[in-house]
Amino acid sequence: MTGTADGNFAARLVERLGTASSLIDAATGQSIGPDKLRRQIVACGGCLLSTGLRESDPVLIGCTLSPSSALMYLGAMYAGLVAVPVEERLLAASAAMLVKATAAKAIWTEGGLRGGENLKASVLCLQGDFARDTSRSIPPAERAASDLAALMATSGSTGVPRFVMVSHGNLLANTEAIIRSQNLGRRETVMMVLPVSYCFGASLLHTHLYEGGSVVFDRRFMFPDKVLQAIAQYGCTTFAGVPTVYNVLLRRSNIRRIEMPSLRRFLQAGGALASQKIDEMRGIFPETPFYVMYGQTEATARVACMEPERWDEKHGSVGRPLDNLKIAISDERGNDLPAGQIGELRVKGPSVCAGYSNDPEATLRVFGEGWLRTGDLARQDDEGYLWIQGRQSAFLKMRGMRVSFAEVEQRVASIPGVYECAALATDHADAGEALVLYVVPDAGKRIEPKDLRRHLPAHWALDSIHLISELPKNGAGKIDRRSLPSWSKESRGTIG
Repeated sequence: MTGTADGNFAARLVERLGTASSLIDAATGQSIGPDKLRRQIVACGGCLLSTGLRESDPVLIGCTLSPSSALMYLGAMYAGLVAVPVEERLLAASAAMLVKATAAKAIWTEGGLRGGENLKASVLCLQGDFARDTSRSIPPAERAASDLAALMATSGSTGVPRFVMVSHGNLLANTEAIIRSQNLGRRETVMMVLPVSYCFGASLLHTHLYEGGSVVFDRRFMFPDKVLQAIAQYGCTTFAGVPTVYNVLLRRSNIRRIEMPSLRRFLQAGGALASQKIDEMRGIFPETPFYVMYGQTEATARVACMEPERWDEKHGSVGRPLDNLKIAISDERGNDLPAGQIGELRVKGPSVCAGYSNDPEATLRVFGEGWLRTGDLARQDDEGYLWIQGRQSAFLKMRGMRVSFAEVEQRVASIPGVYECAALATDHADAGEALVLYVVPDAGKRIEPKDLRRHLPAHWALDSIHLISELPKNGAGKIDRRSLPSWSKESRGTIG
């Protein structure tokens, strides 16, 4: 297929920037306005090509919550390179592994790369503010819809991250469908506390700039009130977060007292937030729509969205699929199941990606015949609304009954005094498998493990409860289950 500049997603985004489009660093107050923003995206692409890189070369981009990371990410795609955004701290720790996994020809970091001299000589290690050199003006690279735009890392919360091959056409289709699903208007501003290296964060950047809006980056979420105040200061209309973000806001911030009159929507994805906490957010902000969403990196970003006005009627649902996607609920043999029955959720449509980079076996298994096998168990009602029941691999079997970690964690999180919870399984002589719970109490609350046990179903086999100060998280804010056992050393109390 012959490409055109119009097929280049980043070029189309640059064309659609509005008269007020900006990238803002809330921590420093620095802002890049619309004219400068266009020039700097183009300059980043031009500077990358000036190093000898060629179109379609993969470039690792060390991402922080800053405008510079977003500029390099968009600039690489504009120049026809393949952007590979990863957390800068992950890149610093695992550069050689990431180069091997992505076949990257270059690495760019804002703060420099230690040990870069140990990489192969064919890998360029770049550093600096490329956006400042606006003399490097280039036309947008011609791209076809099927051409590779980015390699996006899966979250890796339950295993080793893979890199998903995302095309320019995938980005365009998903961006436009998300905009329609959220009633996103022109000149809106999103508060960004998620990295561009995470597909949820990247989708926020895409949708708001594509609609001529702005993005405020704020890396101060360890002080959540500062972020809430910045929402008001910069007139943000959108706030988005994963479950841990909303847990922090509800229990460790002054969200009930800080006024944010500009907000038009809350967005939540990246895992299941307990329904009680969604209800709590809706109670605090009854006039601000709260959108519950479901997505996967393998489908570019979003798959389904719940209309806020039907939440009470469809409590706990992640909504219906985006308007350009088809879904099916299938049994283990791939046969479609009727409404109400639980099976694996499969997705088909223009935002479903081509597969995994350098992993044909996994690509064939997950992306066979144009359908994405999500690995998530779900049920669907007669109107097409979805309820996610958990991961196929995120279950334990107690006394012959399968129970999902998601169900356990939501149930424990609803217990008074509990801030958040994570669950693992361990072998059990009588029950087959038993639960190991890691529980973080609300600030200032004292919880006894024996009291927690009384809130759990009697037939659940429980190995131990560990009370800890916080859960280990990856850069996307998801629980890092692989690190949980070592964190049990912080336990303040256990019950066997």
